Amino acid sequence: MGLAPAPFNAWYFAWFALAPLWILIRQQKFTKQIALLALSWGIGYDGLALSWITGVHPLTWMGVPWLASLLIAIFCWIFITLWGTGIVVFWGIIIGFINQRISKKNLSDNLFLVLIATALWCGLETLWSHTPLWWPAIAYTQSPHNLAILQLNKLSGVNTVTAIIVAVNCLLGEAFLYWHNSNNFKNKFILLSSPLTIIIISHLGGYYLYQIPVSQDDLQPLKIGIVQGNIANEIKLFSRGWRKAIAGYTSGYQRLAKQGVDVVLTPETALPFYWQDILDNSSFYQAVIKEKVPAWVGANGRKAKSYTNSIFTLMGEGKTYSRYDKYKLVPLGEYIPFESILGKLIDRLSPLDAHLAAGKSNQIFDTPFGKAIIAICYESAFPQHFLRQAKAGGEFIITASNNAHYSTTMPAQHHALDVMRAIESDRWAARATNTGYSAIVDPHGNTLWISEIDRYAIHAHTIYRRQNKTLYVRWGDWLTPCLILFSLFSGIFFWVRQIDRLN
Repeated sequence: MGLAPAPFNAWYFAWFALAPLWILIRQQKFTKQIALLALSWGIGYDGLALSWITGVHPLTWMGVPWLASLLIAIFCWIFITLWGTGIVVFWGIIIGFINQRISKKNLSDNLFLVLIATALWCGLETLWSHTPLWWPAIAYTQSPHNLAILQLNKLSGVNTVTAIIVAVNCLLGEAFLYWHNSNNFKNKFILLSSPLTIIIISHLGGYYLYQIPVSQDDLQPLKIGIVQGNIANEIKLFSRGWRKAIAGYTSGYQRLAKQGVDVVLTPETALPFYWQDILDNSSFYQAVIKEKVPAWVGANGRKAKSYTNSIFTLMGEGKTYSRYDKYKLVPLGEYIPFESILGKLIDRLSPLDAHLAAGKSNQIFDTPFGKAIIAICYESAFPQHFLRQAKAGGEFIITASNNAHYSTTMPAQHHALDVMRAIESDRWAARATNTGYSAIVDPHGNTLWISEIDRYAIHAHTIYRRQNKTLYVRWGDWLTPCLILFSLFSGIFFWVRQIDRLN
């Protein structure tokens, strides 16, 4: 499963990579063995998929000694891997517990267990996605390559695809087990054909949605210019980086303004200064005054004695129209969980003296072009963040990121997340990153333009404002609670039937 997302992009592995774990769990009698199997599988998946986190090393440019930098990278990798693995361990233990109480030869019991497994996995991923630390959902293994199946996210969000992947894997495992434990040819045929049937029907349904044209009738076009400054982290927060940022973003803005764009989008902390300092004395501000083209600028805002990671809307006449402060901060990177306890033991990775403060969870980003769905970097991993803004009337997506901290695998996975967010909300998306991959994505998830990695780039592209609402935007993730309720009712029925058998 760890080979399914970037950089290997073997998305098809996801359709059978969970089945071996299912078979092993079904064959075990002891909880300890099940927990170890699930832990091993989870470490393999999360550990490989998230190995890009080690790219934070070396941090010597921040004054961190080489060995300490290595230990920080290893600690972060182990911590986030084990956190993600918790989903698999809890899932395996609960399935193992139920498995002890059902027959391995009764088809209805087997299908009941598959239903429970599917609902449980979706429920656990939903729970984890509401914690401060979240990234590797099973469904993102399909992005951005298997766009047909991802269209189903328009129905009930990311868990639509998650449920299908888990169900197919479990049914494959059941078919293997049933083939060895039963002589009932009819039931064997049902279990062998059911996963293939689900794959075919779900992909055909997604392909049908994918073929529906993205209508541009009565939609207002918005020509966005993107500047990818390509400022290495090693110099970003020092005088050399400041000069390069001011020169690069000012030049890029001016060139895009002359191309007739409606607005220019810059990455997260494109100008690593306090916003008031930019307004008081910067060539970028003077360029906006001259060209009269609005810009969305990544910079730092002030919040009491702290600072924020923010995006500002700067109008052509020099006024600040709106501001968005990053809400989902990176644990250990941008803040320390339980800082009152751990703060003396772990130094913050930020070289700034002030503390980074989180924005409010209910922000609405108004722009001169209507409401936008906005996210800064890490927030792309949280679908509910985009859902809230889409429900509030967001007409297009803009994301700003600085992925230069990590290996090139991370920007590719980040792009995959934004593709899913565009599909779920049926919105156009514009991505601006510091070092790549900046991109334009349409509501079907097609990447219409993507920048090269570690290159300075500017690009102008027309996107369209949309006000339609998918079933997911209207109702949210309705599938997961339905699966859980159906599983509970099925469990009650199963329990009553077991009592009748004993009597």
